[in-house]
Amino acid sequence: MGYSKIGKAFRLLILGSAGALLVPTTPLLAHAGSETGGDAGAAGSSVDYQHAGTGTRIFSAGELAIKILVEASVLGSNEVEVAEISFPAGYEGSDHRHGAIEIFYIVEGVMNHVVNGESHILEPGMIGIVRPADTVTHRIQGDQGVKAVVIWAPGGEVDRLRQAFPEEKVLTSEH
Repeated sequence: MGYSKIGKAFRLLILGSAGALLVPTTPLLAHAGSETGGDAGAAGSSVDYQHAGTGTRIFSAGELAIKILVEASVLGSNEVEVAEISFPAGYEGSDHRHGAIEIFYIVEGVMNHVVNGESHILEPGMIGIVRPADTVTHRIQGDQGVKAVVIWAPGGEVDRLRQAFPEEKVLTSEH
């Protein structure tokens, strides 16, 4: 897996044969012009772009941090949500369920992904999938934390996280 820089707003996350996912590193921009988009890519175009959200929200508790990358406020619908989660070394989560399919893609570190009591060791480049009826626990063993990209479909998990995590900050960037 590798990263490439595309402009200032995105990193390209290479997912092997599965394709690529553009991950925003700054608040997403949306075209404020016509529905068809016209010639937005044309040289010399004066298309007006506006922020689709107020910034990237981060929920945290201690060293656990959940950076919300895509949610309804930037997507325009609640079809999917995407987050980057950073788990500290030694993290021991509790059993929980989700109201959506949860797909974990491990970027760094090694996670013990316990689904319905069965342990699955996930290493960088591996994916773990949890269905709404499943019970899951995330455990980080060893002295290295874990960074993962998480996709929830359909969305709705961000609202649940807002209630569960006491700390929230918003990252903004000036353009």
